[in-house]
Amino acid sequence: MHDIRALRADPAAFDADLARRGLEPVAQKLLSWDEERRQAQTALQEKQARRKALAREIGTLKRTGGDSAALEAEGTTLRESMEELERRVTDLEGQTATLLATLPNRLDPTVPDGPDESANVVQHVWGTQPDFAFTARQHFELGEALGQMDFATAGKLSGARFVVLRGALARLARALGQFMLDLHVDHHGYTETQVPVLVNDAAMYGTDKLPKFADQSFRTEDGRWLIPTAEVPLTASVSGDILDGKTLPLRMTALSQCFRSEAGSAGRDVRGMLRQHQFEKVEMVSVTTPEDSDAEHERMTRCAETVLEKLGIPYRRVLLCAGDTGFGAAKTFDLEAWLPGQGAWREISSCSNTRDFQARRMNARFRPQQGEAPVFVHTLNGSGLAVGRTLIAVMENGQNEDGSITVPEVLRPYMGGLERISA
Repeated sequence: MHDIRALRADPAAFDADLARRGLEPVAQKLLSWDEERRQAQTALQEKQARRKALAREIGTLKRTGGDSAALEAEGTTLRESMEELERRVTDLEGQTATLLATLPNRLDPTVPDGPDESANVVQHVWGTQPDFAFTARQHFELGEALGQMDFATAGKLSGARFVVLRGALARLARALGQFMLDLHVDHHGYTETQVPVLVNDAAMYGTDKLPKFADQSFRTEDGRWLIPTAEVPLTASVSGDILDGKTLPLRMTALSQCFRSEAGSAGRDVRGMLRQHQFEKVEMVSVTTPEDSDAEHERMTRCAETVLEKLGIPYRRVLLCAGDTGFGAAKTFDLEAWLPGQGAWREISSCSNTRDFQARRMNARFRPQQGEAPVFVHTLNGSGLAVGRTLIAVMENGQNEDGSITVPEVLRPYMGGLERISA
């Protein structure tokens, strides 16, 4: 959510930020509604004062036997006028809130201009792409040949964009989630958290998933939502709170099932596990002060990079341009893993600083010092990592000519010492 006071202070800058995202200007419309609302509120306050005065005058006349009919008639007219003003104020507040809820976050000045992912900027590259003496296969070719990745049975059970994993591949997926959690908790200072996968409207709205992404989420018949990411319950856990500044930053992590309807992605990545309706992800969320959020963003991104480095997966960090930065983010780093089977870099993590955008929507604040006024927190979120996509990267980078998969050393303790997955 946006601060209307910032819009009043510099409407041109507000519209300029929207233009960077390819959106039309809205400042004049919002300021017009804001001015009309404030005028209506002022008129309402004046009429409320007059109504109180009338009540006193009518009371005095009745006690002294005077005629109060004219004043009572004025009071009736006044009440009707006040009701109309109240309706107008409510309507204007609703119009403003509805429009503001559809507007994306303002971009950090360091975000590069550009309409789409073609303008993203590679920050650095880590690792060496494997040089196989054979033609690299994609993960689904490897998994199906092993007899441990079954899309046909998943389709029979649930339809397209689901998978059944079996045997060592199922264990490898479990090992990845456990390894990531242990790394973030034991070495990166995050608190492990188990969260519900069903949340209410307020949690989805507060984390900017509603109304923008309603069509990309699954809703239950009782009106709750299956979470698209654990970012939603982790971040919304501080909604409505006034935190003690001494407790910040809060760093939370969770391994959860995630659910996305993938609306608008028809025909994209239809083979394999890259784009699923149900998947696992280790999420990182930080709640911090405005002055520390930029450093926290860098720290969070490094935590995600460390996972890839320990797994030995080549990756690159990409700063997203204006046209590719997500709705709620002020700035985003994507980590893209090298997939030899595809011969392409594919997103495996996205780490975003939302500044106070989510905090305003869910009224999450902190008190810097005892007795000081509360201030909105800054919230950050990042994948640390998406388990399914990491499984793909491990399989494709660790493949051997005979179709077996070499298990990364850091995962072998989680795999009972297994070094290679074979048919």
